[in-house]
Amino acid sequence: MKKSLRQFLGAVAAIILIGGIWWLGSFTLQKPLLPTPTVVLARIPNLFAEGMFQHLQASFYRVIVGIFLSILGGFGLGLVMGSFPKWNQFFDPLIYLTYPIPKMALLPIVMLLGGLGDGSKITMIVLIVLPQVTISVRDAVREIPHHYYDVYRGLKATRWQQFSAITFPATLPAMFSSTRISLGTAISILFFTENYGTEFGMGYFIMDAWTRMDYPAMYGGILILSSFGFFLFLLMDFLSWYFFKWQRK
Repeated sequence: MKKSLRQFLGAVAAIILIGGIWWLGSFTLQKPLLPTPTVVLARIPNLFAEGMFQHLQASFYRVIVGIFLSILGGFGLGLVMGSFPKWNQFFDPLIYLTYPIPKMALLPIVMLLGGLGDGSKITMIVLIVLPQVTISVRDAVREIPHHYYDVYRGLKATRWQQFSAITFPATLPAMFSSTRISLGTAISILFFTENYGTEFGMGYFIMDAWTRMDYPAMYGGILILSSFGFFLFLLMDFLSWYFFKWQRK
């Protein structure tokens, strides 16, 4: 059986299992706060007719911009730290001292300094993702065998040729892996931050439905947000498969 078919069947089995547990819980509880999956799924088309695309668009923009800035900054900083020991001695303690700080504790400061708009929400995502990308890229640069560069130096290759042929391809998988790992956390942070200073976003929609006790809409929003995160994860997997041809086997 091909790997893609096995993955598809595994996904179907997981969906059936989760749906079965959900239906069993709804049947056992018999309360409006846990509607059946069929009730929630039947409500989803109405949610899109009522403006769900605006909420998805707002969340998509914040996540994509936050991840892009994190990759851009983390990749550059990781390259510098991995290639130049003196710079690593400067940034290493800074990252290790600040990374364990709970990022949600910084939310009031970020909102005070950056306002209640998209900037503060994007900043929170960057605070989560950037350190992980930086550390992964730095470690990937350190693990490149030195004799690879010796061969290219023997061929009179320039530093840019060495970077494009050795360093860049060797660090890209680490960057994508750390981004995939951070993606779920980034969406969780986004959900929390979208409860402040905005009228659009999946976090705002879900919490608004909860306060109005519109439970089918609330669960529908959760399903849509989960599908949104799943789509981004699959997109990262596809990009990894497309660009890293040497890893396909």
